[in-house]
Amino acid sequence: MFKALVAAGLVALGAGAAMADPVEGIWKTEVDDGSYAHVTFAPCGAALCGVISRTFNNSGEYQSANRGKPIVWDMQAEGNGKYGDGRIWQPSTDKVYRSKMELSGDVLRVAGCVGPICKKQTWTRVK
Repeated sequence: MFKALVAAGLVALGAGAAMADPVEGIWKTEVDDGSYAHVTFAPCGAALCGVISRTFNNSGEYQSANRGKPIVWDMQAEGNGKYGDGRIWQPSTDKVYRSKMELSGDVLRVAGCVGPICKKQTWTRVK
């Protein structure tokens, strides 16, 4: 009986550790200054981070110097699809803002804030 309980506990621990955060994956940004990007979210330590994985303009995909650069970092899951305490970089202005996000299905609402003023974008899931 004891061995069965230990085995069940190990399976439960393994299943919990393997669960991915719902925001993990690839997201398409809105157009900013004529271009948009695919951002790949993955864990980075205890937080979530997004890296620019592909870049596009009105001619299609292109090799931007921003590919591979972090665009969102230190994002903390707060539960119920809300994320906060992160930072976001706006490539078109080269500025970094406090950031928060809200996930609803395949839509990610992203905000970069200075004080009470926030710029917002709606990103859509690619995969």
